[in-house]
Amino acid sequence: MLDRIFDLYDDLEKQRIMLSFKGELSPELISALLNLIEHKLELGETDHRVRKRVFNVVMECLQNLYHHRSMTRVDADGATNREEPQGVVMIAHAESGYSVLTGNFMAKPEVQALKSHLDHVNGCDPEELRNLYKNKLGNGQFTASGGGGLGIIDIARKSGKKLEYGFVPLDNDNTFFSLNVNVGS
Repeated sequence: MLDRIFDLYDDLEKQRIMLSFKGELSPELISALLNLIEHKLELGETDHRVRKRVFNVVMECLQNLYHHRSMTRVDADGATNREEPQGVVMIAHAESGYSVLTGNFMAKPEVQALKSHLDHVNGCDPEELRNLYKNKLGNGQFTASGGGGLGIIDIARKSGKKLEYGFVPLDNDNTFFSLNVNVGS
């Protein structure tokens, strides 16, 4: 096992991975991860605007991981319980910018609404995204998690690129959602 540590380190270096984390998130851990990313960006990225965009995308992605992670478990008696499983985040520096990859578990019935939202956001040009953001901000409606539904829109606005996503069904009740956000330099 110890001899594979160098191989892992070498792979992470070759892929230019700045951060890789898998586990349960807390507000304190999110703050620590954001401080770490901010520091790494200050050391490695000379363009202030790119640093700011990457940092904002990472912040929104971590907040989404924290607020929207859950896994449904149906007990033998038919009762439905929600668990707080782990999420994953990885940030890589690529030739053309940065990739922010996240993954989390979600209840299968929530997939279609998220997919529709992602497709709608991906179908918007920058002006439409700006208007969508303003409309969501001004409508005063909140999502089931207590937010305004602005996170995905803001991520798309800050990245300036289409959001890449996927859903992997796990069982009758749960799906693993992955999101890749590319932030160009």
